[in-house]
Amino acid sequence: MKPLYEHVEMSAGCSVRVYHRKLPRIPFEWHHHPEYELTLTMNSRGKRYIGDSIAGYEGDDLVLVPPDLPHTWSSNRSIDDSAPQVAIVIWFEGDWARRLADCCPEYEALHRLLRRAACGLAFRAEAGATVRSRLDGLLSASPRERLSVALDILCTLADEEARPLASPNAFDQSNVGRPSGHEPERINRALAVIEARFAERLTLAELAVAATLSERTLNRYFVQHIGESVGKYVSRVRIGHACRMLADTSWPVSVIAAHSGFPNVANFNRQFRALKKTTPAAYRKEFAGQPRHQLNAPLTLEARSPSLDRS
Repeated sequence: MKPLYEHVEMSAGCSVRVYHRKLPRIPFEWHHHPEYELTLTMNSRGKRYIGDSIAGYEGDDLVLVPPDLPHTWSSNRSIDDSAPQVAIVIWFEGDWARRLADCCPEYEALHRLLRRAACGLAFRAEAGATVRSRLDGLLSASPRERLSVALDILCTLADEEARPLASPNAFDQSNVGRPSGHEPERINRALAVIEARFAERLTLAELAVAATLSERTLNRYFVQHIGESVGKYVSRVRIGHACRMLADTSWPVSVIAAHSGFPNVANFNRQFRALKKTTPAAYRKEFAGQPRHQLNAPLTLEARSPSLDRS
């Protein structure tokens, strides 16, 4: 499966982007971006995919991902069911971090950290707990305080014990988008068919054949690794495609429905409303006449990068 490209937007006047993500379950979203990413995942158990590394995670899971290495987390349960699962994500560009280390010997540790992070790093739970203790600063309303705390954390991590994750060939284009492992690889075959043919009539039987699994097992794997059934995933892909066309074109709703895999307009309207809590016409109206740059503003600590926002 080809990883999705995530466009990480930095707010004006900010060198780092901090994202405070809270949700019932972390879904499988295989993606990459040119920024470094430090992610602390809390109150969550599941699997972590970093390049060709697949491992279980739980508790204070702290990982540093280098630029353009495909990655995702996929939870299967919460540690505390009464609270949401949380991810604190820090994105930053390597260029300015290296320039800062060159200019200021106080930040030389950044060089060591970025060299070590070439294949991704998973830190011990104790390091995750240390980052958790700094959340007040990381989530401050002050960009300067967020930057100061982020730099302090990164320099501290430079000498922390950590385990490399992906193998060196994980960046090879022939391997990008194909996390290893028996179950994920089979899911990827079905995902590739969905990505290529979502606008066509797709049956669970066809997808099961592509994955060389039984229909029941394929559906179970989707729920386990992606967080929803095959049917719900296909519907979400189709509705997402329709949303882009509603925002970017003036095509009639019936044409958009057909191009998104819904030959029946009434069924399209019903599924669209169920997922988006509004009608296709109302959704389009929200975008009418708005400059493109305003659609993704303002950026807040709890706002997802629009390129991967599937809510």
